[in-house]
Amino acid sequence: MRKGKYIVTGGAGLIGSALIWELNRAGIDDILVVDHLGNTTDKWKNLAPLRFDDYLEKDAFREKLAAGGIRPAEIAGVLHMGACSSTTERDASYLIDNNFKATCELAEFCVANGIRLVYASSCATYGDGSRGYVDDETGIEQLRPMNMYGYSKQMFDLWAKRRGYLAKITGCKFSNVYGPNERHKGEMRSVVCRAFEQISATGKLKLFRSYRPEYADGEQMRDFLYVKDAVKMVMFLFRRSDAGGLYNIGSGRAETWNALARAAFAALDKPVDIEYIEMPEHLRDRYQYYTKAEMGKLHALGFTEEATSLHDAIGDYIRNYMVPGKFLGDECAK
Repeated sequence: MRKGKYIVTGGAGLIGSALIWELNRAGIDDILVVDHLGNTTDKWKNLAPLRFDDYLEKDAFREKLAAGGIRPAEIAGVLHMGACSSTTERDASYLIDNNFKATCELAEFCVANGIRLVYASSCATYGDGSRGYVDDETGIEQLRPMNMYGYSKQMFDLWAKRRGYLAKITGCKFSNVYGPNERHKGEMRSVVCRAFEQISATGKLKLFRSYRPEYADGEQMRDFLYVKDAVKMVMFLFRRSDAGGLYNIGSGRAETWNALARAAFAALDKPVDIEYIEMPEHLRDRYQYYTKAEMGKLHALGFTEEATSLHDAIGDYIRNYMVPGKFLGDECAK
């Protein structure tokens, strides 16, 4: 790894702030955080316990990058997690500029200057899963995302491949990541977060009914990944200059919403009480009933650590962060 400043875009978000936390745990605080804090959420609270050198709003960062104000020799590497992550966002022009064009600009800068770049792609690029969940970039042209968010990520993966950049940069295809520092996400916060809120307030949890006969209610399956495991995988790739291409970042397990619910009730020491509700019609034709990231590529590179079990991860998240109202880094405060 080069010496110098680390740039973390989306640094106040769920994964970005967790990466700063992980860098801090490694004794690194020469970090430039890039994000858009705005005035509608408390996302800034994710940064408060963390150590970093400087902060720039995303538009100011793009302007500085375009003007040559970022000196390549001073940069150790870039962790580009900044994006609109809403799977229900309908403004395609905004997603193309924010998720695609901004990433192109950063990739051009990093490749031209030999700077390590790891960026956030998404398992949303896999669409309905009919073409599998294998992170082999040779066939990504065949993938058909089910929403504009997934397509904005797919656009960049394809752009990078056409230019030969995937041999030099690394895309992380995140599965369903949850954990501390997601409370600002509004409608996009995880079901684990929502479960804590609902169970604490009412003693029960609402889950969507299934509309496929092969899946009972609550037995729809997802690859859920605790954010602490996600950042371990990302940092492993970040430190490997030979890790170009696309990599799944997931648990490698398909688990049910019912299992997630049971873990949440157990963490709160409450009896299981699930109510199955109708899914909004506009989501039914875009709903994924099964996801499971294939992790062989990452394991073959040398990362063999098992992801935390769903039960233990949810227990840690709820008991040590949600209940006491803590953020990543608060555990280091004296």
